[in-house]
Amino acid sequence: MIYHITSRSAWEEARTQGQYSAPSLESEGFIHCSTPKQVLGVANDFYRGQSDLLLLCINERRLCAELRWEAPAHPKPLVVDRVSGASLFPHLYGPLNLDAVVAAHDLSEGASGFVLPRALP
Repeated sequence: MIYHITSRSAWEEARTQGQYSAPSLESEGFIHCSTPKQVLGVANDFYRGQSDLLLLCINERRLCAELRWEAPAHPKPLVVDRVSGASLFPHLYGPLNLDAVVAAHDLSEGASGFVLPRALP
């Protein structure tokens, strides 16, 4: 299972269009994703202060686009530290097909940072 953080409005738009394309697909050529151990570090480093976020739970075996495991595109020391030195992130090189998303959970920020939803697959 891999994860992707997005806004509720972007996910709702994707559901009407039949596929999801993050802005990074256009600007960087891929959609940023995370492993279970990486997702909180990414959320806390890049999404602080943002509300109405969703955490997409993606079954990587169902992906239609190519998935590559690569070094972070935007390296920040805090991300690497939080994931115990794990330096490879899943990058999706194409739109996300909706049937690969097995769940979408609210992602909320608490007083000391983001907290993973309890019922993650």
